[in-house]
Amino acid sequence: MANSRLLKQLDMNAERWFMLIAYAFCCFAIVQEVLRRFVLNYSSAWAEETARYAFIYLGWVGAAYAVKARAHIRFDILLQFLPKRLHGYFYLFGELATLTFAFIALYFCTHTMQQLIQFEAATPVLRINKAWFEAAVFIGFSLIVVRSIQAMIGDIADLRAGRPANSGKALFDH
Repeated sequence: MANSRLLKQLDMNAERWFMLIAYAFCCFAIVQEVLRRFVLNYSSAWAEETARYAFIYLGWVGAAYAVKARAHIRFDILLQFLPKRLHGYFYLFGELATLTFAFIALYFCTHTMQQLIQFEAATPVLRINKAWFEAAVFIGFSLIVVRSIQAMIGDIADLRAGRPANSGKALFDH
């Protein structure tokens, strides 16, 4: 029972929790670096580099969250010209397109990661293999695949039950 509840919480909030941690880390690293630079007249290169990579992870995991919440950019104006009963098919087509793009991106991302591992490409300051940071793209698109499949399952269930399509959030919804 506890495992089921934990999995449900992860499914609902994993991206949000990760984005909060990554964003807080970016803020902390940048603020402390500004204070060190202007108050102590000393700076370090690690803060800027780690904040940059945390921000990259934040962006890719955020993209997956946008797919989950249906808050990503789409052409909602087209829905105004379609009957409501076709909206689910429109969303299903959009998820198929997203899924196709995500699989293509995963293919090329995997190739890039293999090259980084093979040639031991390291970051300039941290001297960590860049594959760890290229993994943000892989993780982001993997989550996009999962979230797109979940949305498609929901769309198909809504279509079969005759329910209105889950339209998600508009750009400036609260």
